[in-house]
Amino acid sequence: MTRPEYPVAHPSDGVARQVLAEDPDLMVVSFRFQAGAVGALHDHPHTQSTYVASGRFRFFRGDEVLELGPGDSIVIGSGLRHGCECIETGELIDCFTPRRDDFL
Repeated sequence: MTRPEYPVAHPSDGVARQVLAEDPDLMVVSFRFQAGAVGALHDHPHTQSTYVASGRFRFFRGDEVLELGPGDSIVIGSGLRHGCECIETGELIDCFTPRRDDFL
């Protein structure tokens, strides 16, 4: 089986997004952030898990503010407003259920 190649998107300054794997029920996505880049506050109907592969990030999840580093992870429930600021250049691995069709 060959793995499809997904293009790299740049949703905002200093952020690169690439789908790693997907099917209708689940999507895995890499987000690479430069220090100072922002993942704008937003919400979506998908449940999301985020794993910090490298770097340091300040996450905003509902009313919470969390600082996370390598090996940390969080879950963001469906419809919950969230975003992040990159403190130290790094990569996040996000999983979405169901798939984010807007990323394809």
